[in-house]
Amino acid sequence: MDLNTVEAVIRPGMRSELPAWRPGDAWLGGGTWLFSEPQPALHRLVDLAGLGWAPLTVTEAGLTIAATCTIAELNRFTPPAAWTAAGLIGPCCRALLGSFKIWNLATVGGNLCLALPAGPMIALTAALDGTCTLWTPEGDERPLSVLDFVRGPQETALRPGEILRSITLPTAALTRRAASRRISLTPGGRSGAFVIGTRDADGTFALTITAAVRRPVRIAFPRMPDEGDLRAALDEAITDATLFDDIHGAPAWRRHMTGAFALAIRDELAREGVS
Repeated sequence: MDLNTVEAVIRPGMRSELPAWRPGDAWLGGGTWLFSEPQPALHRLVDLAGLGWAPLTVTEAGLTIAATCTIAELNRFTPPAAWTAAGLIGPCCRALLGSFKIWNLATVGGNLCLALPAGPMIALTAALDGTCTLWTPEGDERPLSVLDFVRGPQETALRPGEILRSITLPTAALTRRAASRRISLTPGGRSGAFVIGTRDADGTFALTITAAVRRPVRIAFPRMPDEGDLRAALDEAITDATLFDDIHGAPAWRRHMTGAFALAIRDELAREGVS
């Protein structure tokens, strides 16, 4: 879609060339959402592609994903063999239901910043203890967990002029056992419930719930819970105010599927035992 209110497009080559933020500005990553509907409040786009960020960086500390990394680039990533939880990457990428054109343009950072409850990159990075690095207009960096970054439907913790630079997934999270369950009302529909479970070597069990709720919800247990404890924790964490309600699923259905998925994931990871 043509954005006929945009008067300028700037493509800085380094951080020092970023313009001072002003009302009517927008950071441009892949643009798959930005150009999908009218944006009458926008007057200037700042294209981040020229900054040349490496899409994926592997270190001893973990995996750093640039905000401009595309879904296709992340899906092609071959993780170290010890990163067992990296098996979540493929299912989460495929949960972004789009053509190859979308996959090659849509970015991980854009998915987080759009902050839709069904955002699969939110599910992935929240479940694996992702930490966002935010560039501030003053030239500093501000770390923030993904769980705190996403505040609600299309609401993030970004302040005016801040940029999501990257998301880092720590090695400790990437080496956990992991399992996931996802459902939508139609085969090609937006996620109605998405639950990811992880289990540490010490037996710690955690569930991360997205799509069914307005913002990511994390529930953790020091050991594998029984069914009663798990249901009680879900009832406490997922209230009527927490559940998301739109055409992609009624709240009661989302709650039911989340509970069913949580129990299935608990059983799957319990069977695997603790290494």
